Amino acid sequence: MVDDLMQMGPEELRIKDKDGNRLTFKGVNLSKVLEKAGAPTSARIRGENLAKYILIHAKDGYQAVFSLTEVDSSFTDAMVLLVFQEDGKPLPPGIGPFRLVVPHEKKQARWVREVIEIEIKSANE
Repeated sequence: MVDDLMQMGPEELRIKDKDGNRLTFKGVNLSKVLEKAGAPTSARIRGENLAKYILIHAKDGYQAVFSLTEVDSSFTDAMVLLVFQEDGKPLPPGIGPFRLVVPHEKKQARWVREVIEIEIKSANE
């Protein structure tokens, strides 16, 4: 899976964590991952697709929700990264192998650790 993400043009982002430590994360914009998976993106996010959302699942059962428009680069400049490295190293057990990083949010509640599944659902279900 990391090899697949590497082919999507990963980005590096240097930010502070909740404790104020400066960290460098490497990952792929979640909108690219969704596009590659065939999810509605860009001009296809209209009509019934506006009622779709992303449900992120963690290994420990933790979940977080994002609307499609919150992560789509045609709707927002805010970035959500699916991260696979921290400070040049693979994410350690208990955090990785994948993690979401949502740098524009004041609280890090949706910085989901140990991401195991990304699901597209409809509010109409």
